[in-house]
Amino acid sequence: MMSAPEHTSWTVAEAEVRFAEIIERARYAPQRITENGKPSVLVVSAEEWLRRTGRKGTLAEFLLESPLRGADLDLERQHDELRDLPL
Repeated sequence: MMSAPEHTSWTVAEAEVRFAEIIERARYAPQRITENGKPSVLVVSAEEWLRRTGRKGTLAEFLLESPLRGADLDLERQHDELRDLPL
């Protein structure tokens, strides 16, 4: 079993040659692939991806837990004059 990786940034050329190693290291820490010296993609474990992108409840639950719930907000719509726009 591998310990936490020290090397977490790779060029595209390195990534092509060492793809299996990058996958193994991604299980422990995100692996950055750079292209022309700029960050291009990030390789993360499936577990990490699901943790970060998984749904955490419904919209209703989110709204009910909002710190603004019960705040006295003025949410009335403005009734401005219509504008004549050429189409």
